[in-house]
Amino acid sequence: MAGWSQGLSWKFSPGLQHIHQLILNLHTREAQELLSRPPARGEELYQIYLLSFSETLDVLISEDAAKFDIIDKRFKERLQRLEAMNNSPDALFLQAELHLQRGFSLLNLNQEVNAVFAIRKAYNLVQDGLKKYPDCVPLKKTSGVIQVMVGTVPDKYHWFIALLGMRGSVTVGQKQLNELRASASSLSVEAGILYYTIKGLINQQFPEAIQGILASLQQQPENKLLLFLGTNLLMKDARSEEALGFIKTLDQQTSGLPLHYIDYLHAEILLQKGEYDRAISHYLRFAAAYRSENFKKDAYYKISLAHWLNGNTDHAKRYFQKARKTGRSVAEPDRVAAAQLEEGRLPNAKLAKVRLATDGGYYTEARKLIDQIKLSDLTSLKEQAEYYYRKARLEHRTGNLAGAKVLYDQTISMAGQQPWYFAANASLQMGYICMDEKRFADAETYFNRALAYKKHEYKTSIDGKARSALETLKAKKLA
Repeated sequence: MAGWSQGLSWKFSPGLQHIHQLILNLHTREAQELLSRPPARGEELYQIYLLSFSETLDVLISEDAAKFDIIDKRFKERLQRLEAMNNSPDALFLQAELHLQRGFSLLNLNQEVNAVFAIRKAYNLVQDGLKKYPDCVPLKKTSGVIQVMVGTVPDKYHWFIALLGMRGSVTVGQKQLNELRASASSLSVEAGILYYTIKGLINQQFPEAIQGILASLQQQPENKLLLFLGTNLLMKDARSEEALGFIKTLDQQTSGLPLHYIDYLHAEILLQKGEYDRAISHYLRFAAAYRSENFKKDAYYKISLAHWLNGNTDHAKRYFQKARKTGRSVAEPDRVAAAQLEEGRLPNAKLAKVRLATDGGYYTEARKLIDQIKLSDLTSLKEQAEYYYRKARLEHRTGNLAGAKVLYDQTISMAGQQPWYFAANASLQMGYICMDEKRFADAETYFNRALAYKKHEYKTSIDGKARSALETLKAKKLA
């Protein structure tokens, strides 16, 4: 293959590079039309990669099970062709990548056991490929993603992953993706997107992650995938007003894959801002258009919450019951909504408004709201613990670390071992503060404490972040 004569790096021709850019801009139908033509000499495997990548993005974004049933047959046909080839580095890379892409699609459709076996196949192929061809740069993309996935796997799957002989490390995965990102490979753009997404969503290093995405957007200001990821990262970093700018740009683009999930994110920001009627409208539009059942329980719960905060009790009750009967509790927002639905009542309205304003980065409003809360407004131990947790988050977000530390410790003490996430996330945040202050022993204690809480709504994400942080601490000790 011509690509391997250039240092095992994978370099697309100008025509394929154009198609690759179309796919990353979510113009998958146009890309697939171009890829339906017979490949040029020496480009057959590149074409297989781009077709599979395009179809996988389509399924991951639409979460359409019917689409997956169609492309799964193509996955299997392509894998059979690749397995019939000799074990050249390009064939090994493609086999591993296709198994990983299939695993992602299966995970997204909640076929977890089948997904793990597909990822295990990719893992074994990557391990074999890196031993035989250590200079094969593309293999580092597949390996890097698997390392991060396995390195952050939830507790309940540890025994299964260990049984299958897989081990992962976020640090190793990021190093491999960074090496590919810095290379001359045509896959370096994908590696950069993955690298910065992991930086933000797993390592909580949002400024660096957002800066990386913004740098890419300077080159491609209307790239839908980059705008979508940028929106998510900005919202996670409590910069919702900036995220609205990205959403406006996305709304102006009518070509390419429709991003119905953007309506959900837009609704989340409007809810944070207290624009309840507009938030309800966007949640309803999302629920009507999105094919998957994921996020729909949360969407209807948030509609109920918006009505509740807007003083419309009858509508709040109606949508509360609809949320109970709608969707499933697989995605984390749906699990959080399900936990509140099981309680049988909506949250303390004053605390909910503080939470929403803080999460969006509307700190002036959050402080005004929390200053109005009286002890008599908090009618249970859970509400009292949440009050101190909300104050801690606000102080942390606005740079008052001394106050945040006192309040986080008070939250941990008050919540005890109750099945709420307040103490778990307070421990995680204390770990981050201690790590920044170079109090590494204290940081390790707090991260392990975060992992020790067994039952709460955010266990998967908090545990993944705590494990990643502990791995970073371990690397610092060895340095």
